[in-house]
Amino acid sequence: MKNLTVRLCGICLLLFIGNVSGADLEVRVGNAPAEGALVFQVYDDPDAFGDFRSPRSETRLPINADGIYRISGVPSGTVALLVYADRDNDRVLGRTFIGIPKEPIGLSNGYRPKGPPSFQRASFYLAANETKSVDIELYEVLGESGQWGVGLGVIGRSSPYVGSDSNVTQVIPAITYFGERLQWVGPSLRYGLWGSDTFRFAINATYRVGAYEESDSPVLVGLGDRDSTLMAGVGLVYDGPNRIDVDFRYQHDVLDRFGGGTAELRVSKGFQTGNVSWGPSLGLNWLSSDLANYDFGVPSWAALPGRPVYDVGSTVTLEGGIGGMLEITEHWRLVLDINAEYLGDDISDSPIVGDDYVLKGFAAITYTF
Repeated sequence: MKNLTVRLCGICLLLFIGNVSGADLEVRVGNAPAEGALVFQVYDDPDAFGDFRSPRSETRLPINADGIYRISGVPSGTVALLVYADRDNDRVLGRTFIGIPKEPIGLSNGYRPKGPPSFQRASFYLAANETKSVDIELYEVLGESGQWGVGLGVIGRSSPYVGSDSNVTQVIPAITYFGERLQWVGPSLRYGLWGSDTFRFAINATYRVGAYEESDSPVLVGLGDRDSTLMAGVGLVYDGPNRIDVDFRYQHDVLDRFGGGTAELRVSKGFQTGNVSWGPSLGLNWLSSDLANYDFGVPSWAALPGRPVYDVGSTVTLEGGIGGMLEITEHWRLVLDINAEYLGDDISDSPIVGDDYVLKGFAAITYTF
């Protein structure tokens, strides 16, 4: 009986070892530098692959003449392969201020994403104990002049005002650009001044849609239109582990429509599902008294019966939302960002305000070169 138990345990152990046995990859790498080292990263988690961080396994090999490399003990299952040339020999993938690889990289399946990478497009199945051949061509993500995109976008904002059923909607050119320090996506622009790909200080600018036109509701007549403006300022960005990002910015009305400013603190978490990169966010917005009164107050010169003077003062609102990008092809992308801003009592008590929230959104379809 004892011998039988030992044999059964041995068989189970062999079966277990067989099930977890790794596979091998024979990787042919093209367009590699003449010397230095290549790093081979294997991913089996779409979220980790979406940020090119925390691979399942990593192998570093010196560049050889024939361009063929053997990677052993690769975990079986659905995986994606990233190869990069470690030009500065610092053992990490060099990135720009906004996290884009600046060292030559190559992905399995010949995939060359123009935005957050899709695990689905780069992945392949690897059976246990299999030896699989993979071709990788290294390339510069940003090329010589950065990555440009053009398309069409729309900005929308609901109306919280009494008696108004007019939502603010504007069609805008959807221009995108990603460079070493500059990031331009639709109505927002950011330029990194100091820091790294994980923590940086930047200047930023945002096109802000006007809150209302006085013709939107009888209660707004006589207050004048609230025009769109350009907000600009400074910010701090932290790209944390597990795709958790923290973004703080202060922006001021540089066109002096109302002369005030706003400070925003937002925390977001990124996920990858198929060809969609998406994530929820939660934020706090501080509005200066000039800005809050411009959008929601009633000045003394505009007071009427039923519309008394109302001074909002500086205030804080809470905002939650979700954003995402669908990679239709390697060049075409659909971007969507929807947020709900919850207004405090100091805003919703205004005689011109009927709702305690504002819905805001941005959508665009772009072609990236």
